[in-house]
Amino acid sequence: MTGAGASPPTTDAAPEQQHRPRSLRTRRLIGLLLLTAALVAAVLASIAIGTKVIPLNEVISALVAPTGSENDVVVRSLRIPRTELGVLVGLALGLSGALVQGFTRNPLGEPGLLGVNAGAALFVVCGIYLFGVTSLFGYVWFAFAGALVASVAVFLIGTRARGGATPVSLALAGAAMAFLMGALTSSIVLLDESSLDAYRFWVVGSLAGRDADVSGQVVWFIVAGVLLALASAPALNALSLGDDVATSLGHSVQRTRVIGVVAITLLAGAATAACGPITFLGLVVPHVVRSFTGPDHRWLLPASGLAGAVLLLLADVVGRVVARPGELQVGIVVALIGGPFFVALVRRKKLAAV
Repeated sequence: MTGAGASPPTTDAAPEQQHRPRSLRTRRLIGLLLLTAALVAAVLASIAIGTKVIPLNEVISALVAPTGSENDVVVRSLRIPRTELGVLVGLALGLSGALVQGFTRNPLGEPGLLGVNAGAALFVVCGIYLFGVTSLFGYVWFAFAGALVASVAVFLIGTRARGGATPVSLALAGAAMAFLMGALTSSIVLLDESSLDAYRFWVVGSLAGRDADVSGQVVWFIVAGVLLALASAPALNALSLGDDVATSLGHSVQRTRVIGVVAITLLAGAATAACGPITFLGLVVPHVVRSFTGPDHRWLLPASGLAGAVLLLLADVVGRVVARPGELQVGIVVALIGGPFFVALVRRKKLAAV
């Protein structure tokens, strides 16, 4: 029997509980540092490796002391802008994938779930068919407008469902909009052969042929989307516990979902406009990084952005190497890598909770 002045018995539970948060935080920090180092390595590889073989010393010379040679032009005018765009698009797709999975609470969620890709594709085809648009600069604005229209339509349809814009209503509205816009796109390209010829080069998803002007057209949309996404992380954590809990914690569920849809539209719309639809990246990346960040979106979102940029750049480098002297579009390489990887991920363990 313990006396009145005796201290309660000590157990290992308290130190263990204190140790777990520290261990998790350390693992998250190490994961972010490793992703940052991997991104730096991927950027260097993207600049140094291409369909044209350039010795490493000449690559370094082109970066620090260009002389105007052919190799300098290739590195500075082609590879560096392409790498910058790859970082922006990979960051946007990784972030938007994590946002879609969080807001819809769907482990199979990705930007196409809200009709973004279908809307962008439809408007690009309309631009080609109705207005004769043939340049990448024209595609960017038509694609972004289509992504915006699709996202707004999905949100408006979802809010009219019983219970408002719930994860289920948004997912169903997005699927319906994607099928509708996909059918309209197919109808136009089947009616007009020239539209099909132009559209098929955009729809595979590629970083090739994009110069610094394309990055300049989409960068501010992506920056705005990143800021909105990171700002919504605490509210998204609360939403994962349920709408009632989020409301009791002082978060406006509807406002949070509006901000989320705007962020997803800006990120996925800008990425799709710049490079065409690139599938699987937004689906796979959040599951990979969730293995060390856990479900906390304050860590998951930045990690997904970094991992998305790394994966897209590495896929682009692989596409340049495997088909020399030509190249394989990055959208195809990402699908070839992402498909089997995601199947292996599902077979090894259950999908992490979102």
